[in-house]
Amino acid sequence: MKPMLKSNSFYLALIALSFAFTACNNSKNMKISAPVAKIIPHEMTIHGHTRVDNYYWLNQREDSAVIQYLTDENDYTNSVLKHTEKFQEKLYEEMLGRIKQDDNSVPYFKNEYWYYTRYEEGKEYPIYCRKYQSLEADEQIMLDVNKLAEGYAYYAATGLSVSDDNKLLSFGEDTVSRRKYNIRFLNLESGEFLTDEIGNTTGRAVWAADNKTVFFSTKDESLRSNKIIKYRLGDQNKTTEIFTEDDPTFSTYIYRTKTDKYLVIGSSSTVSNEYRILDANNPDGEFRLFQKRERDLEYSISHFQNTFYVLTNLDAKNFRLMETPENKTDKKYWTEVIPHRDDVMLNDIEVFNNYLAIEEKENGLTNIRIINNKTKEEHYLDFGEETYTAGIGYNPDFATNNLRYRYSSLTTPSSTIDYNMETREKNVKKQEEVLGGFKSENYEAKRLWATAKDGTKIPISIVYKKDINPKGDNPLLIYGYGSYGYSMEDYFSSTRLTLLDRGFIYAIAHIRGGQEMGRQWYEDGKLFNKMNTFTDFNACSEYLIAENYTSPKHLFAMGGSAGGLLMGAIINLQPELYKGVIAAVPFVDVVTTMLDESIPLTTGEFDEWGNPKNKDAYDYMLSYSPYDQVEAKDYPNLLVTTGLHDSQVQYWEPAKWVAKLRAMKTDENILLLKTNMDFGHGGASGRFERLKEIALEDAFIFDLIGITK
Repeated sequence: MKPMLKSNSFYLALIALSFAFTACNNSKNMKISAPVAKIIPHEMTIHGHTRVDNYYWLNQREDSAVIQYLTDENDYTNSVLKHTEKFQEKLYEEMLGRIKQDDNSVPYFKNEYWYYTRYEEGKEYPIYCRKYQSLEADEQIMLDVNKLAEGYAYYAATGLSVSDDNKLLSFGEDTVSRRKYNIRFLNLESGEFLTDEIGNTTGRAVWAADNKTVFFSTKDESLRSNKIIKYRLGDQNKTTEIFTEDDPTFSTYIYRTKTDKYLVIGSSSTVSNEYRILDANNPDGEFRLFQKRERDLEYSISHFQNTFYVLTNLDAKNFRLMETPENKTDKKYWTEVIPHRDDVMLNDIEVFNNYLAIEEKENGLTNIRIINNKTKEEHYLDFGEETYTAGIGYNPDFATNNLRYRYSSLTTPSSTIDYNMETREKNVKKQEEVLGGFKSENYEAKRLWATAKDGTKIPISIVYKKDINPKGDNPLLIYGYGSYGYSMEDYFSSTRLTLLDRGFIYAIAHIRGGQEMGRQWYEDGKLFNKMNTFTDFNACSEYLIAENYTSPKHLFAMGGSAGGLLMGAIINLQPELYKGVIAAVPFVDVVTTMLDESIPLTTGEFDEWGNPKNKDAYDYMLSYSPYDQVEAKDYPNLLVTTGLHDSQVQYWEPAKWVAKLRAMKTDENILLLKTNMDFGHGGASGRFERLKEIALEDAFIFDLIGITK
């Protein structure tokens, strides 16, 4: 019997199905079209001026249309960069190969125990450990974060704190990347978690001396730290509100002094501080005001014996050091220890029985100064490099003559060093081990000086491999931040070697808005001086081009958060300077955000950016706000990254910015938005997962410059 013949219609259907399957299969390898965000005009009027935001609708985090748009942008980014996927994997493995995976921190001794952190081969998260009295004693694992993180896309443990009797551990836990922590407690003797758990905190509990009372800060709806709460273990329904910070421009926090004698409640704004103190042996007592807040009065306090040291800007723009009796803390009792200097910024101090260590900033570099408490003889540490970063580390022991500090440079891996302040001998306790044949002597670092529009000299730090010949066509990545008085330090990065070994020059622009050159450097880059930050950065780029280090066809720029604002502003001003730009979690919708006091950070930053409810501030902020200043013109290639759960810069700022750029720009350059749907402002929580994000960024740059291996 012959087999039954199938009809023509069956074969046609089969062929159609085959083509459909093939097309579907091939589409995975095809570049898809860029998403086009729908336009829904939203009018915002203030000071008689109306702005129309066509993409305001993107701020609805729970809206399925918003999620779909972000997903479409991710799909588009993946399709554009799909041909680099294998290269990204290679870059990831290369960076991973430089990391010593089974690594330990340098132990420190406190209250009968040696504490340290270690990592195990192949594991993303730290393991917190201690040993009783001797480093030869058996290890006790306090917290294995790898186990706690199981099952979570994001996990962070922070604020580890041990009770005075060494029996209990508290820590904060975040599984969303929103920086809202649950505080948990662990019995270190039994290894069992207590049933006590406290939500919506900043992540750290501070122990009173009774080993059962803790203090912590909580957050309001805008994620501002606004209250100090007291809680006694075992009384889950009994929390006591100790202090409420009613001024929305201030945030509050609590800590314990190095002497352990005092609990300290702090309140801070951009331009003012206030503290309250309480004997840690009397947790049910009343906190006493140290010095009431005054606008433009900044100070911090350090307790020692029967005295408080006060680091303050009182009649001292670059700060000076004062002291006052612990029972007379009002500023009228403060007496000077170290006077103000116009050319030196006093950053920090560390107090010991026999010595005082002072961290200073001069000419863009950190110095550490040592003063003998008895003889008043002083000297400075010699770091021996042209560019570097250094800082006082964790020093819990008053009795020692050893100062622990950290040191790094653009060519020197991060080091932890103990310095004997009496003999002046250095003991390198640990230097970051960089695997894969790294040799510091193969790289060179320099300090250069660009000239800003107003004639100000702007420092630039650069590093490159010695075998390159700067001749104008070298690829160069310039990084900047320039806000909050945060200084960009010349630190070592093993992931940066991926760029340097492929012929890149890496530059850091120490622009105004940071504090590299003293307090005035910060003042000259904030509020109505903010434009200096952006023009300084472009001046640095122009200098590097003029000096033949690179060219506009080879120059890339990168910044994150407020540095992302910087990226948006520089390309609005001079887009022709750059081949490509990476803007990470960028703060680009300045005016709208600063008008919305429900958004995290807004109220506390009026003294940084200005309050747009005032017309003069509104007009000035509008003149540089990247989102508002997008124009119909050519822009560089752009990679923009964000996190759906970002608590610092809400995801919708970069999302709206990309949508507007895509609708208005006149070039054919690449514009990509990558939204991490699991993470927030800081990116991935694991130490290896972050490398994949860097590999993506590097692949984006390499692809534009034609580097394929």
